[in-house]
Amino acid sequence: MTATIRIGISGWTYAPWRGTFYPEGLVHRRELAYAAEHLGSIEVNGSFYALQKPSSYARWRAEVPESTVLALKAPRFITHMKRLKDARVPVANFLASGPLALGPHLGPLLWQLPANLPFDEPPVSEFLAMLPRTTGDAAALAAEHDERIPDDQSLTTAEDDRVLRHAVEPRHPSWAEPGVAELFRSQGVALVMADTAGTWPELREVTTDFVYLRLHGADELYASGYTDDALDTWAAQVLGWRDAGLDVYCYFDNDAKVRSPFDAMALMRRCGVTVG
Repeated sequence: MTATIRIGISGWTYAPWRGTFYPEGLVHRRELAYAAEHLGSIEVNGSFYALQKPSSYARWRAEVPESTVLALKAPRFITHMKRLKDARVPVANFLASGPLALGPHLGPLLWQLPANLPFDEPPVSEFLAMLPRTTGDAAALAAEHDERIPDDQSLTTAEDDRVLRHAVEPRHPSWAEPGVAELFRSQGVALVMADTAGTWPELREVTTDFVYLRLHGADELYASGYTDDALDTWAAQVLGWRDAGLDVYCYFDNDAKVRSPFDAMALMRRCGVTVG
């Protein structure tokens, strides 16, 4: 099959976007639908801060076009508090909280790590090996949830058995050490490629059959936009990955100055990506 490019934004609920990206008078509950009508994919941030409910995921599914893919940012409880250790039950709780309700709209799961978490091979290897690689496997793991997810608020079945992708975004310099990329290749998990205005290490290793790219700001983290020249450069890179047979997921996270959606749409035009 032909490799695909999906370009979008990280999150969609930002007050400064109202009257700039979002039209004046657009009701807040329509913001996801509006964003999805203009962008190829959206990264869900709410799942990072708190476990959601199946009804929330089902509502998001109903609000987006048929072609929209939603990537999910995995809970910070797993990445920042548990720090990937003893994570099987927390991962089961996350999976039981409703992601499978997205059905065919479910994209990669993003595991964003804290900047003070160095690479430690044994727990990382154990964590990666534990992650489910299909929605069927995810449903089976979700069934292991504990009392934090009541049975009547859980979803532990999948509509069908499809590939489930994972991407990890490290932020500690030690993750640039030799051997890290090879571990990820052996597990078929993506190392996130992130542009962070020099704040965190730049990892540029392709470790599986897709690339997960996060653009946090060219010069100022979460704020500065991308020039035409910079977008041309990124477009060439994205198209090169696509032509090499790699699916590409690219999310702009430079939201502070209302640049994310406009930069995303500009990159979509350069890459010939349309919605629908």
